[in-house]
Amino acid sequence: MASEEGVSGAGARYIQMQSEPMPSMISSFLSFRQSPESTRIFEELPKATIVSVSRPDASDISPMLLSYTIEFRYQQFKWRLIRKASHVFYLHFALKKRAIIEEIHEKQEQVKEWLQNIGIGEHTAVVHDDDEPDEETVPLHHDESVKNRDVPSSAALPIIRPALGRQHSVSDRAKVAMQGYLNLFLGNLDIVNSREVCKFLEVSKLSFSPEYGPKLKEDYVMVKHLPKIPKDDDIKKCCPCHWLSCCNDNWQKVWAVLKPGFLALLEDPFNPQPLDIIVFDLLPASDGNGEGRLSLAKEIKERNPLRHALKNNRKFLKVTCGNRSIRLRAKSSAKVKDWVAAINDAGLRPPEGWCHPHRFGSFAPPRGLIDDGSLAQWFVDGRAAFEAIASAIEEAKSEIFICGWWVCPELYLRRPFQSHASSRLDALLEAKAKQGVQIYILLYKEFALALKINSVYSKRKFLSIHENVKVLRYPDHFSTGVYLWSHHEKLVIVDYQICFIGGLDLCFGRYDTSEHKVGDQPPLIWPGKDYYNPRESEPNSWEDTMKDELDRGKYPRMPWHDVHCALWGPPCRDVARHFVQRWNYAKRNKAPNEQAIPLLMPQHHMVIPHYMGMSREMDVEKKNVENKYKDSKQIDSFSSRSSFQDIPLLLPQEPDGLDSPNEESKLNSSVDLLDQPTRANKSISFSFRKSKTEPVLDMPMKGFVDDLDTLDLKGKMSSDVMAQPGMRMSHREWWETQERGNQVLSADETGQVGPCIPCRCQVIRSVSQWSAGTSQVEDSTHNAYCSLIEKAEHFIYIENQFFISGLSGDEIIRNRVLEALYRRIMRAYNDKKCFRVIIVIPLLPGFQGGLDDGGAASVRAIMHWQYRTICRGNNSILQNLYEVIGPKTRDYISFYGLRSYGRLFDGGPVASSQVYVHSKIMIVDDCTTLIGSANINDRSLLGSRDSEIGVLIEDKELTDSYMGGRPRKAGKFAHSLRLSLWSEHLGLRGGEIDQINDPVVDSTYRDVWMATAKTNSAIYQDVFSCIPSDLIHSRAAMRQHMAIWKEKLGHTSIDLGLAPTKLESYDNGDMKTIEPMERLEAVKGHLVSFPLDFMCTEDLRPVFNESEYYASPQVFH
Repeated sequence: MASEEGVSGAGARYIQMQSEPMPSMISSFLSFRQSPESTRIFEELPKATIVSVSRPDASDISPMLLSYTIEFRYQQFKWRLIRKASHVFYLHFALKKRAIIEEIHEKQEQVKEWLQNIGIGEHTAVVHDDDEPDEETVPLHHDESVKNRDVPSSAALPIIRPALGRQHSVSDRAKVAMQGYLNLFLGNLDIVNSREVCKFLEVSKLSFSPEYGPKLKEDYVMVKHLPKIPKDDDIKKCCPCHWLSCCNDNWQKVWAVLKPGFLALLEDPFNPQPLDIIVFDLLPASDGNGEGRLSLAKEIKERNPLRHALKNNRKFLKVTCGNRSIRLRAKSSAKVKDWVAAINDAGLRPPEGWCHPHRFGSFAPPRGLIDDGSLAQWFVDGRAAFEAIASAIEEAKSEIFICGWWVCPELYLRRPFQSHASSRLDALLEAKAKQGVQIYILLYKEFALALKINSVYSKRKFLSIHENVKVLRYPDHFSTGVYLWSHHEKLVIVDYQICFIGGLDLCFGRYDTSEHKVGDQPPLIWPGKDYYNPRESEPNSWEDTMKDELDRGKYPRMPWHDVHCALWGPPCRDVARHFVQRWNYAKRNKAPNEQAIPLLMPQHHMVIPHYMGMSREMDVEKKNVENKYKDSKQIDSFSSRSSFQDIPLLLPQEPDGLDSPNEESKLNSSVDLLDQPTRANKSISFSFRKSKTEPVLDMPMKGFVDDLDTLDLKGKMSSDVMAQPGMRMSHREWWETQERGNQVLSADETGQVGPCIPCRCQVIRSVSQWSAGTSQVEDSTHNAYCSLIEKAEHFIYIENQFFISGLSGDEIIRNRVLEALYRRIMRAYNDKKCFRVIIVIPLLPGFQGGLDDGGAASVRAIMHWQYRTICRGNNSILQNLYEVIGPKTRDYISFYGLRSYGRLFDGGPVASSQVYVHSKIMIVDDCTTLIGSANINDRSLLGSRDSEIGVLIEDKELTDSYMGGRPRKAGKFAHSLRLSLWSEHLGLRGGEIDQINDPVVDSTYRDVWMATAKTNSAIYQDVFSCIPSDLIHSRAAMRQHMAIWKEKLGHTSIDLGLAPTKLESYDNGDMKTIEPMERLEAVKGHLVSFPLDFMCTEDLRPVFNESEYYASPQVFH
């Protein structure tokens, strides 16, 4: 008989339903094997609070239709669910069902033996159930010999008789009664971790991993696009019949987990490894039908009329992001609507709003508007950056992401290489992989006919290191049809905590110091093929990397100048999100069924400040969920210490009041987080988005989706022009003794490593469908360049590997960096204001071949497009400015290169080479810096061609400086980087920094910068007569020039980089001879003028008998 026990007072009668005692269950209802720790979702008991009780129709007095809005709390997470009394009823009997079945399982052998003893037969089934399991329940075990059997309780048989009463009092009593029930079954950790309860609570292994963000909606859904999931039991069919064809369409049940930045599909709530993942990204501005921006998720109607009739108008939802579109099926139309609302809210709601374009059209919002842990630090040249990267890799605890245009396994990150064998990239990665760190390397798969970087060799080498190293190369040229474009990003991301971004690939030829040495004999710094000069020769094979490609006694290496940057906090996670997006896209295209290569999930930056009004850093150490539970065996059963009283069933016997008539229409899953520590040993708090029903405050960022949003920092800097006396001295002291913060380099790198300081950061990129699987082209790097130039107030400093751009109306070159520069200079001229633009680029393209060689057509083609941009023809900036401004054009804009010299070995020949400018930076007004991988050309900036990534850094910490002769605050990051670069280029020592503190006054621009470049250029011309030169106007003149010097020297480099043993000069009619090094002592730094008149009479475009003539011109610009 069922026993009744009053649980709540106030006159209301609620029955606690129990089944009649069974002999085997008197002492314990749940005498089960205890779950191992690895299968637990909850490490501690959650809490539940009944917020409200409602009923959709006040006239309906059925207690089974009562709806309870329940708020659950676990650690720092808080979420709400709407559950009907019937749901609780089903949960109760599901738990009872499990208990009975497991009890029978434990006694099965005894029963079999007893049956055999009485002669019934040894193969008689003990437990048999012809009924299919309810789709709402999850099988506990996967034993083929035993199926779950529902053992009904006699307590479920009586009809619940509602009693009449006042609605508001009934509602209160129902709330108290249900609260008591929840407190009972949530009071046992083993019951809470059961599948039934976890499904009731909509939780999984990913729910409470703070690195993936707050808990949003979760539930079982049906999908069709996944490969067959191996299971012991057949998937639940869409209808009870087994012969209708509507069921044979490969629908499978999976667990869907919605997070702020993605939707993951899991095989099981207890398995954190995703079967599929949709990373939310920018959606098109229109759906093509004039109905506004495309939705991330929407309802769709059933197209199969047979299933349509059988399933009572069941609906589906379609989730569309990038070039992917998948269909999901839920049990009811109400659940479909809930999923659509939840997914669209997660993908479109600010501040992240991953499906909305942010400033400049970027996928990432500006970070660091509050103290969210956004930090940045710059590195000049390879030594500084590589040392920092090596130290970060050595500290890795969980995972490492590496993405590069070219990655060399044998690259030494510390030098001299003989004493730093463990710093070789493959050795560093091997050591971390053996410690369990997961390493993911994404390589550009080059078109072998055009490049010799041999990515297949790098892939094989990396894969041979350890099984924890995963490598993908992309794209497949023939299957994708992509031959001309490349993946050009240079990324290293460690544990989602720190990332490195900029112009440096982890490959040969990039390691360098501020000295930019041209020789290394015997090898100490650059071993084997790392002694690199692509102008002379590109290696045909990378198999023997320690074997020299160049004769060190005859040819100089080509020094390499670059700038890199480290990011911490939310911008680091934005960069990692880009990597994850690209990795998953390559995985689906290259290795969709390869289990060894997993899909990745982007981690969530733990601050949502823009509308929550919070200001705390949310930097949580990542838990390696995938590894932790990878090989765990799941035994889903309760603890033997659980008792029958742990799971009572409460049903109200009186009708409920209508506390909240619209409660049922609300989103069935909403979330908030408590402001409390994440772990007992961490004083870290979280602040996630509130319930969907709460209003969203406006973001404190005007023009949230405006590409040309104003950089609000400049107004503050412009207005704050007062400085304290003695500012110059304090500035010099700050520069020479600057704080390094969390830097990982030695102190002797002063001048090459910047301060690690809080900044406003926004990640920008160039991607499209072919490169990242996006639905539209993103050219936020291009937009950022143009916007920053337009808003510059005093000066712009640019370093870039290329400078190919177009003016308005140019139908060939489509990027408009040049137009932005032209307009800004003309505005300054018309306003009669001082404005400077300084551009530093390579003297020659860094590709193999003498400029007059038949095989150097590609070098000449790039030169053509650069000179077309700079000074030749109606599309060039200098010609257009000169027509208006005249000779004063050079007061506004000028172009430069870098050159270095030295002996190839002690007592050897004196050699010179251009310092190859590979940095991609722009500094504006000493307050804003753009650093990345993008060149200034169409390939990098249009978005539809090469893939690129960069970061825009706006200073928050200011220092005293000058601008235009007046005191002015400058940003620490931008200002210190410019001083470092200019000090290196101009050869200034620490005590001479004041000469370049003000970048625009004539005493700096004319007397220091331009004068140094002019003097250095003249000396190099006297000593080497090197190429390029303003004195050579045609290929014929160059051939004659080369012949004279080759005859004079007997041997020289490809660009006349060797000096004669003696220099001859005339003084008052007398010929004098001096040593080349004596003349070169007057060279300061590396700055030289860019030769604007070099080859000025030649058409440098490819001709019909050159293969480049038949290639698309887009390849070169």
